[in-house]
Amino acid sequence: MVARKVAPTVSSVATALVSVVTAFVCVVTAFLVSMAPAAVAQELNRLIRDTEIETTIGAFAAPLLAAAGLNRDSVRVYLVQSPVLNAFVAGGQNLFLTTGLLMRSAHAGQVIGVMAHEFGHMTGGHLARLDSAIREAMTQVLIGQLIAAAVGALARDGGAAAGISLGSNQVAERTFLQFSRTQEQSADQAALSFLESSRQSARGLLEFLEILGDQEALRLERQDAYVVTHPLTRDRIEFVRNHLASSRYADQPVDPAMAELHMRMVAKLRGFIEHPGVTQRRYPKSDTSLYARYARAVAYYRVPDVPNALAEIDSLLAEHPNDPYFLELKGQILFENGRIAEALPYNEAAVRQFPAAPLLRIGLAHNLIESNQPDANKRAIAHLEEALRVETANPLGWRLAATAYGRDEQIGMAALSLGEYNLHIGRFRDAIGQATRADRLLPRGSPGWIRAQDIVDLARREYQKQQERRR
Repeated sequence: MVARKVAPTVSSVATALVSVVTAFVCVVTAFLVSMAPAAVAQELNRLIRDTEIETTIGAFAAPLLAAAGLNRDSVRVYLVQSPVLNAFVAGGQNLFLTTGLLMRSAHAGQVIGVMAHEFGHMTGGHLARLDSAIREAMTQVLIGQLIAAAVGALARDGGAAAGISLGSNQVAERTFLQFSRTQEQSADQAALSFLESSRQSARGLLEFLEILGDQEALRLERQDAYVVTHPLTRDRIEFVRNHLASSRYADQPVDPAMAELHMRMVAKLRGFIEHPGVTQRRYPKSDTSLYARYARAVAYYRVPDVPNALAEIDSLLAEHPNDPYFLELKGQILFENGRIAEALPYNEAAVRQFPAAPLLRIGLAHNLIESNQPDANKRAIAHLEEALRVETANPLGWRLAATAYGRDEQIGMAALSLGEYNLHIGRFRDAIGQATRADRLLPRGSPGWIRAQDIVDLARREYQKQQERRR
């Protein structure tokens, strides 16, 4: 999917938010990898990792979190690849958004309105009212179940739910927020307060509720998952309308920077997720907007039609030569089509423009390792060490680190990196073996030596749980 990617106009916001948003996604990855391997592979593939999109959601969230009095370091946002239109809060301060919801939103105000509502559930303490089994919601198995529940819309998509069925479907279904109408109205009231405090219009939330209101008369299997998990009444819609009638910010337009971020996000998601032919019809060549060219560049890259992909991205770089995401995309197109040396300057430029983005550093390190230049390996190690301080649960980063350390004859660090890699993909026996090897090779008392012992302990516990689940 979207490999590693706010517009230059909001780069200061992006820099402030990227480490927080990255941490949001790293945490869920760390929990998912402790599930059974088959479930890990399926559910990790549903998670979107893209710096541009993650930072866009972080930018949308920032004023709402401030208004809600929520610590943004404690709120985690997870992006789930699914056509299902849904958003939900679960397991504490964890917000899940599907790509279906993002792609079907008409403008940023609708996404912001939905997020405000979900933050209302957080501040209302609604999760605390679920039974005691759910209060321990950050177990490894449950996180995977939550994602499957979101995608399966409470088991209406049997295939999605079956992939991670571990005998606790009732727990997952109950955890997947089936709030009462009272709780929904309470979350709406909180959302309106957050929007008003942050000087934003609630019109987007109203538009979203009106769209969903038209679905209530449909049979259950034809309703969007959001309707199923968020009971809707005409009273709720009237409540938001009444608020708009008296709100100082009813006609406040969406911040132009946020509007641009939204259009870029949707174009990129469509380019990466839709069939390339669908994207090209949706954004015909007669449309020369930035967003259309962005979507077409991605669609051509996926065909692959490298000449047309490069033509589109080059037209964007001619106008925005310092945009880190256009630079990154060109580097990605070249790199993944075997043009390693040509890709390197673009990946280096992307990191220079956005040094706080660890995924960009991992992409650059990958390019450096494959380039086989004389000093490339040590440069790759430096970028990986910087990135993995934040991306602590990134399997690709650890695999690349193992390669780079091995080439540098740092065998103990290579073994430690392989231990991390295997831990984060659920191969616990291999993690124990590599971490034990690192324990013997690394200086006693060093940070790496201490981490090797931690990996052994973690992997042994998870391996034991894995075996118990199989009995």
